[in-house]
Amino acid sequence: MMIHKDPLVIAALASALLGIVFLVATLRSLKKKRPVSPALHFVTALLMICLFALFGTISIATRGYIALTTETLAATVEIEPMEKQRFTARFHMPDGEKKSFVLAGDQLYVDAHILKWKPMANFLGLHTLYELDRVAGRYARLEQETSRERTVYALSRDKSLDLFDLRHRFAALAFLVDAEYGSATFITADKPLTLKILVSTTGLLIRKKTS
Repeated sequence: MMIHKDPLVIAALASALLGIVFLVATLRSLKKKRPVSPALHFVTALLMICLFALFGTISIATRGYIALTTETLAATVEIEPMEKQRFTARFHMPDGEKKSFVLAGDQLYVDAHILKWKPMANFLGLHTLYELDRVAGRYARLEQETSRERTVYALSRDKSLDLFDLRHRFAALAFLVDAEYGSATFITADKPLTLKILVSTTGLLIRKKTS
């Protein structure tokens, strides 16, 4: 049987197990009519259940994000110009998924969400996370950016919970999440190119792929 290696899932399961243990201990103490033990066991059980809910929620909310430790390849992109200020961008993700977009503009633009954890979370084995968020065509001239056709598409996957959004809604998560920010990069796309979209702890960057 495969053991799940996600530290948040392990922490959630451990908390749930301890919660059950202390609930059973509460019932046993009540049967033996001990004056202090039932209350102590019950409070501890509630604490474990709260931790289970917290770790479980964060685990679900970080699905789709990828752990970032150094410089990581987020995608390989093939650029194919079609006509003036229009090109195709074909994304090849590390997991094998492929996406293709027809973009208007002079440049390829990509942005991402990046989440950094505080030392307490690092102790649980959590590292900086990232998720590519959007791809767009970008015009080199500002006046065209405001007047020409705009093409923007999602690169992220739909999720029932997203830690990036939860951090903004609930201040209680501040003790785990150190910083959450967006990073973007762009490059001229006027000729056929193969590019590497990379993520480092300082943000996104693009390099031309050489043979």
